[in-house]
Formats: sequence, C-alpha cells, structure tokens
Amino acid sequence: MDDGTSLPTAPKLSRIQKRNRKRIMDAALNVFSQHGFRGATLDQIAQEAGLSKPNILYYFDGKEAIHVDLLNTLMAEWLAPLEEMNPEGEPLDELMTYIARKLEMSRAYPRESRLFANEIIQGAPRIGPHLASGLKPLFDRKCDLIAEWVRRGKLAPVDPGHLIFSIWAVTQHYADFEAQVDVLMPDSDAAWAGAHTHVEAMFRKLLTPPGYSGAHR
Repeated sequence: MDDGTSLPTAPKLSRIQKRNRKRIMDAALNVFSQHGFRGATLDQIAQEAGLSKPNILYYFDGKEAIHVDLLNTLMAEWLAPLEEMNPEGEPLDELMTYIARKLEMSRAYPRESRLFANEIIQGAPRIGPHLASGLKPLFDRKCDLIAEWVRRGKLAPVDPGHLIFSIWAVTQHYADFEAQVDVLMPDSDAAWAGAHTHVEAMFRKLLTPPGYSGAHR
C-alpha cells in the first residue's frame, strides 16, 4: 500500500542511454586515473568519450558526480575478495586465495587501482565517509578473524592490520606503478608469472605456522 512516503523510482535507461553512460564512465576512468580529480576536466572526459560536454551533463551533474559514481562502484568490487574470506575455511588457504585475487585484480583493473590511490593521496575528500562506514567495519572484522586464526595456531604470529596493509601495498604496486614495472620488466606475461610466484612464496613463508601440515581443524 502506498502511504505517500515511497521514493519515486528512477526512469529506466534506454539501450542508447546505457551505452552512452558506459562510454562516459570508461572515459572518466581513463582521465581520472591519469590526472586525478583535480587535474581532470569535463572537457577531457567528453573528448575521451567522443561526446559533447552538454551530453555528459545530461547524464551527470558534473565532474564530482562522475567521480563519486566511479569510486562507489570501485569500492564494492575492490572489497569483495576481503569480504568473501571465509571464517570456516582453512586460514592459510583463505589468505593465499585472497592475495592471489588481489594480484589478479591489479592486473585486470590498473586504472581502477590508480583512481582509488589518487583519491586517497588527496586525503579521501569524496570517499572518506565510505571508508569510515564501509571499509572500517570490514577491516576490523577481518583483523579479528586473522587474530583468532593466529590465537588458534593456524597462522604464524602476525599483526592482522599490518598484514592487510602489506597485502594491499605489494599487490597494488603492480597496478599503481604499472608504467615503471613495464619499463623494468617489459615481458608482461613473465613479469606477472614471476609476481605470482614471488608474492605467494613471500606471504606463505610469513604466515605458515611451525609444524603446519595442511588442512586440519
């Protein structure tokens, strides 16, 4: 029953509108990841998208609206692997799977990683509230989970928060410093294969408890 308090539903986008919106978002991702929020302009986004500036403003109120939309989408995708870490799984396997997924995301989504890094470097002016309301509770839950695994002897002693920071720093390096990695290791496939081998070995050595013999409860 409608009591007069329900919110109006947004009009459904046509196929062309969906296509144009995607073009704008893809173009904005390129521009923001290269120039940051402050350096990016609507004119650059319009040129990258192959659309007029008024056309951009038909879909979004302005540059900030596009940026916030991108960041919100990114946060949901970026945090999914951490959210999916299973408390009932084998701890070492869960963490190694998480690390591998983070590394793969850095390879698949370097622009998204740089977009997020630029926002954080600038002090998180647009995504700050989401960090407090979304990321912080998730971070705390996973730190508690890792601490419990350590307490039970399933992982080597490690500071949970700094472990997560280290995973983020190591895996996202390959996205945020992609230009440098490409120059220093021009064979991309070999570089990524080496990254997986090295990163897995490093964290496995750090996290494996004494006497570990695989999955056991």
